[in-house]
Amino acid sequence: MAKEKKQKGKMDMQAMMDVYKKLATPSAPHKVLASMAGSWNTKTKFWTEPNKPPMESTGVCEQEMILDGRFLQQEFTGEMMGRAFTGIGITGYDNHTKKYVSTWMDSMGTAILFFEGTARANGKIITQQNRYDDPIKGPTKWRSVTKIVDDNTHLFEMYETNKRGKEVKMMEITYTRKQ
Repeated sequence: MAKEKKQKGKMDMQAMMDVYKKLATPSAPHKVLASMAGSWNTKTKFWTEPNKPPMESTGVCEQEMILDGRFLQQEFTGEMMGRAFTGIGITGYDNHTKKYVSTWMDSMGTAILFFEGTARANGKIITQQNRYDDPIKGPTKWRSVTKIVDDNTHLFEMYETNKRGKEVKMMEITYTRKQ
């Protein structure tokens, strides 16, 4: 019935408010995000060339649920390519589109990156895509994979698709919960 009213453009105000209220209520995917809240030590591997050993560094990350459990905010501090590095990310789950959405910004650039994707049925592996206009390489595709290994460990992987269409791993961060 609500669909019929919506199609005719005559949905009443209470029915509209009910739809918005339902979509604004944190759901099971938000509980998955909440499992990543806390204080973390990080180990990062960063590949500048696929067939060479990665650069490695350590860092810390604070993650907390914000806006009444709707979004996971991440504040990362560490080192990247021998330089001090800080970054801020926000990840949420859009109940309407049924997709995970993320933003990322850091001290190595002025862009705000936007990612969107889905999770496997168990919610423990979230895969998102991004398109980025790299100032050197030009238009680039990235794919991120977040794997919740257990309550105290998760793994973040970043892949880039090169100009020849081959996907290569460019970064891996292991998060270990501080005890």
